Amino acid sequence: MSQTVDRALSILPLLAEGPADLGQVAERLGVHKSTALRLLRTLHEHGLVYRQSDQRYRLGARLFALAQEAVENLDIREIGHPHLVRLNEQCGHTVHLAVYEEGEVLYIDKVESRYPVRMYSRIGKPVAITVAAVAKLLLADLPEAERRALAEKFDYPMYTARSIPNAAAFVRELATVREQGWATDLGGHEESINCVAAPIRGADGRVVAAMSLSAPNVVVTADELLTLLPLVRRTADAISGEYSGRTPTKEAPQE
Repeated sequence: MSQTVDRALSILPLLAEGPADLGQVAERLGVHKSTALRLLRTLHEHGLVYRQSDQRYRLGARLFALAQEAVENLDIREIGHPHLVRLNEQCGHTVHLAVYEEGEVLYIDKVESRYPVRMYSRIGKPVAITVAAVAKLLLADLPEAERRALAEKFDYPMYTARSIPNAAAFVRELATVREQGWATDLGGHEESINCVAAPIRGADGRVVAAMSLSAPNVVVTADELLTLLPLVRRTADAISGEYSGRTPTKEAPQE
């Protein structure tokens, strides 16, 4: 039975490449045409594949409906929260999760640090979009034309001497972030607060959220916080894997 299920499921990625006839399916699976036909008929009955008038098979509408339902029911906060807690337990610093919605980057989860100094950030509150590390990651994933158009619309308050001063500088920063796959805010919003962030990606590779690790200078220096970037990126990758269904749930390795 498990072999039959495995063979049936193997048909779906084949048809994702484009329509295929019975012979092509049988050849790819390494089975007789009669076996391939039984599998295709079963998938067809469930709406997962569709037989065209030219006798070739393609993916069925039911498969797309199921995929859409699955995406709509995914809750990145619910999936990510245990990972954020685990990261906080490993290093003690504040952990944030943020998403991009309707022109704003919003915090949707936060795990407070273990030390007395607390950050002002609040769940549901927009971030300082031109300096926050999570915002840089979320905007960097947008198409270049959209990135440039947004950059021209923003104001660029100089929160500190390290704040991004104008649209041209912001566009360059987003290009760098997009290339390297991570972002920082080293005193750009508050002189005393540093932050490193990593993207969380969906099954299509697009950035669906971003997570960050933040700490004040009185606890760790910027250089010390940067040494934790690999741990942050592994945590983000673990969330990405669970969210997209690419890998089983697993803990991020400890440093």
